[in-house]
Amino acid sequence: MTEPLTQSPAETATDDGPAPPARRHRVRAALRRVPGRLRSLPPWSPLAAGVLAGGLLGAGYGLLATPQYTATSYVVAVPADASDPASALGFAQAYGRVATQLAVLGDAQMWAHVPVATLERSVRTATSPDAPMVSVTATSADPEEAADMANAVTRALTRHAAASADDTHVELRQFARATEPTEASSASAAVTGLVGASAGGLLGGLALLVRPRRGVREPGRAAVPGPASAADGRGQL
Repeated sequence: MTEPLTQSPAETATDDGPAPPARRHRVRAALRRVPGRLRSLPPWSPLAAGVLAGGLLGAGYGLLATPQYTATSYVVAVPADASDPASALGFAQAYGRVATQLAVLGDAQMWAHVPVATLERSVRTATSPDAPMVSVTATSADPEEAADMANAVTRALTRHAAASADDTHVELRQFARATEPTEASSASAAVTGLVGASAGGLLGGLALLVRPRRGVREPGRAAVPGPASAADGRGQL
């Protein structure tokens, strides 16, 4: 006897996901609705969006940026007994310009323990038109390094001034050493956030000004009534 052969019905193929044409149709329909949704937003939405985006970006920059510390030392020009006291002011101006030159920074790197390129990038000097004083300011991410760089530059500057004191009759003396700063000199996250929010609000306000107004007809395009039909004309007669 032969056993009857049974055939299992073919399994119907199932498609879990939608067909690609239907998916593209939904995407296009959603994109068509975007302009309408944008027009339905309040008129002040660009301003609010600019303030919010600018504040978030500014606060994020303040949180991620490395804080910088600033230390300042001072030297004063002292005239010799036989020299004119007014000459000390002029030499103080000259030493303020020399302090950031390679000859001084090359000696300062031995005490600061940093390369000359770092000193050139991080050290600034300032002089006063009324007092024979030179201020040396150094900025670094490490507060101790900032103080060491400022003191090293003033030490090298006073040595250069002492080497030529017989000719200039003016010497430099240290007035105040730089101390290690306890607070960062860079802007905090709150300050950068406020700056970013102000900039974003300005851009949002400009976008609000150039945005086309609703309900305002273009100049030169007045509404013209359509022609009356013949039946209406006879009725009026």
